[in-house]
Amino acid sequence: MRRRDVVRGMSGGLLAAAGAALLPEAVAARRASQRPPAARGVPPLKITDIQTILTAPNGIRLVIVKVLTSEPGLVGYGCATFTQRALVVQTAVDQYLRPFLVGRNVDEIEDIWQSSYVSSYWRNGGVLFNAMSGVDIALWDIKGKRANMPLYQLLGGKVRKGADCYYHASGRDFAEVEDNARKGMAEGFRHVRVQCAVPGLATYGARSTGATDRTEAIGPTNPGRIWESAAYVRMVPQLFEHLRTTLGDEVELLHDVHERVQLNEAINLCRALEPYRLFFLEDPFPPEDNGYFRLLRQQTSIPLAMGELFNTVQEFLPLISERLIDFIRVHISQIGGLSPARKVQALSEFFGVRTAWHGPGDASPVAHAAQLALELASYNFGIHEGGRFPPETREVFRGCPVIENGYMLATEAPGLGIEVDETLAAKFPFPPGPPHFDYSWGTTRRRDGTVIRP
Repeated sequence: MRRRDVVRGMSGGLLAAAGAALLPEAVAARRASQRPPAARGVPPLKITDIQTILTAPNGIRLVIVKVLTSEPGLVGYGCATFTQRALVVQTAVDQYLRPFLVGRNVDEIEDIWQSSYVSSYWRNGGVLFNAMSGVDIALWDIKGKRANMPLYQLLGGKVRKGADCYYHASGRDFAEVEDNARKGMAEGFRHVRVQCAVPGLATYGARSTGATDRTEAIGPTNPGRIWESAAYVRMVPQLFEHLRTTLGDEVELLHDVHERVQLNEAINLCRALEPYRLFFLEDPFPPEDNGYFRLLRQQTSIPLAMGELFNTVQEFLPLISERLIDFIRVHISQIGGLSPARKVQALSEFFGVRTAWHGPGDASPVAHAAQLALELASYNFGIHEGGRFPPETREVFRGCPVIENGYMLATEAPGLGIEVDETLAAKFPFPPGPPHFDYSWGTTRRRDGTVIRP
């Protein structure tokens, strides 16, 4: 063999070997062999117990679910508050969900929700969903604590510094509503919900001026709290005329109809309110009349909010997908917790609908903290309701979110950032009963005795 052929063959072999060594697979394999072994994440934990905490630090019946884990001291808290049926939710948690879920892996949040959803065969009810919500939110709390992160970080991180809140201002007359609105504005709130009493009637959201002292049973032939919508529909535009004149245009004004008008009244009311530039008008119809929104949307440009009485997505999916509302108002515990709320938020974003989760006094600080975590990480956040916690509530729920200049801010503690002082919670038992619920629902009637919905 000639010397030149030998050299050429050796060169080709060396180049081939070098090329093989430089293949991506070979390079990746070599690098992987040089790395330390990857961590395998946190160890699995089990649910060891589920407990309910009943407390009413400011006279409102709150139901809190506490999930205990196989890691000593690691617990999570969730809100299961269904004020009007609190004791039934307690039974659902203690007698049904607890034995169903003890022993489950705390990380299996989605499967726990789905399996709990079908565990009673008949589903979709407010009692089951609130019980499930307590467990669901508590599991998210645990996940945040295990990651040593505030929950909003696990949901995608902040897209805003805080959640704009709206202040509640009501009164017996226009002047009192104005005075209370100014109090909220002085505290830094840029959004104010205004409600005014109608003389002689049991008006939602304002102190009643009608006679309510009745000792006999209320029924269709013996009405007590009386409501008629005609006087209300005439009054509300006058209220907004007064407030825009006295408060100016900078403050955002909201109003809750609370479903107490007929279709033609809702259309006329919306048209009359358009000049006053409401941030939104809430609940013009009850959920049973969802079909009316198609007609109302054609008649007015006023922003519409709806949803606090909804249970399942089938109820509000058409309102979102057909862009018939501007704000979705579902109550997070009423639809089953943070897991379904995340899906509602994502769905709404694609249709230009903003979130305005229902957050009245019977949404516990735990519920507000869960909403806040989602709001901080959601592009289509609209507004946060309320959120001012009285001193007794703050003492029971240590680590409540704080309000500064009208914004609700996260505490930056892991998980939801709230711990429940159970010893102090026990010092605020439910108000004695019966009744164990608000009797105004189901007893407010028209003058002819017809019960008002809701």
